[in-house]
Amino acid sequence: METEEWARLDDAGLVSLIGRAVDVLTEERLRLRSDGEQLDLVLAGLGLVGRLQGWVAGLAAQVDDDSIAWREHGTSASTWLMDAARLTRAEAGRLIGGGHRLARFPVVGSAVGSGAVSPGQAEAITAVLDALPEDVLGPVVDEAQEMMVGFAATHNGTELRRLSGRLLELLAPEICEEREAARLEREYAMAMRARHLTFTDDHCGSMLIRGSLPVAQAEPLVKMVAAWAEAQRRGLEAIDPTSTPVSPAMRRADGLVAMVDALARTRLSPKHGGDRPRVVVTLTWEELCRASGIASPDGRPLPVQVTPPGTRPLRGRLVGSGAPIDAGTLRRWLCDCEVLPVVLGGRSEVLDQGRAKRVVTDEQRVALAVRDRGCVFPGCPATPEACHAHHIVPWWAGGRTDLSNLVLVCPHHHGTVEPSHDPDADRWRVRLPEHGPAEVIPPRRVDPTGRPRRHARYLTHLRT
Repeated sequence: METEEWARLDDAGLVSLIGRAVDVLTEERLRLRSDGEQLDLVLAGLGLVGRLQGWVAGLAAQVDDDSIAWREHGTSASTWLMDAARLTRAEAGRLIGGGHRLARFPVVGSAVGSGAVSPGQAEAITAVLDALPEDVLGPVVDEAQEMMVGFAATHNGTELRRLSGRLLELLAPEICEEREAARLEREYAMAMRARHLTFTDDHCGSMLIRGSLPVAQAEPLVKMVAAWAEAQRRGLEAIDPTSTPVSPAMRRADGLVAMVDALARTRLSPKHGGDRPRVVVTLTWEELCRASGIASPDGRPLPVQVTPPGTRPLRGRLVGSGAPIDAGTLRRWLCDCEVLPVVLGGRSEVLDQGRAKRVVTDEQRVALAVRDRGCVFPGCPATPEACHAHHIVPWWAGGRTDLSNLVLVCPHHHGTVEPSHDPDADRWRVRLPEHGPAEVIPPRRVDPTGRPRRHARYLTHLRT
């Protein structure tokens, strides 16, 4: 059929002709043999579909404007499309709205009709144009249409949407600066109203932390946590291939904990309730004796290496939330904490309260900092200020709080080298020779020979 014959057909006839052509395309017949021809055909088909979709959207918008569905069926155009074409409400609204926007921005509509712009790109472009301030003059809008249609040759729909701020900056910089300042102020005010921080116990051993901060206030926190997370990068993963992998999110959590631990040690926190912020754990006297290795109330030493049969498992509780703390964490905390004896009566009345005493004195900490110069675990860069004082022979097992039984370890490696009540546990261990720096002995699964390892800072010191 010649072009002149097509031109004599009405719209319905042309749509019928296109339908017959599609019927022929879908028949089983000889296809294009060349790979390049097939790729070109895909692009041509997409262009044709886009042009048809743009035409249908314009027709649907015209039906809506002229109230044709109302005259014929007594309903709106979108409702008629939902029933007759089995579209969802969102699909019908998107079709009609797209047609209205193409009519409002004729340069974009013409580009869709020619196939230069796809319907998805047109939707993105018209959304950007709709967002232009109302005081932008018509010539500026026309220039914006031309510019966005030009961008469509190299950008997809998502990328075109991101050009909205850049578009106004190029076309009307004075308006852009004014609107940008107003937008920033508005967003900051909304962020300040929405700021929050909540802590929720999930009753499964974790505390859920949720919050929101304005970007400017959150940025220092993000940077600090990132710095502490980077400092938490240890040599354990390389030395012990069987260790639990640490994801970036887990490392950030470790960094936050390390940052809070370091702040607590500086004693710079403001007082709260008459005292500096501290974690308080309550234990019965018998549980403390069993954890620490000191004598029982009747003067008899308690067996601490293995929990006696029938004895209730060692467990403390946090003051405030009442959450239980496991025995392993308690033993690590007992290495470097304050013990505040509180004698309670039958109804838990406070009868007598002793003075808080640190297990490791300030003088001992200075000596440990001079001797160990940081965490003794190989490859760990933690400074003395970021470390715990670890009892090689645990305090709960009768170990003395002497320099000969103490080394500095960071919170991360404290859990790695802390001895277990199980004498057969295959764990990392610390040894302090009589003459020389601390040595870390790997578990059998890492090195069957158990060759002691020293931190590189000590090796450098020995060579010099």
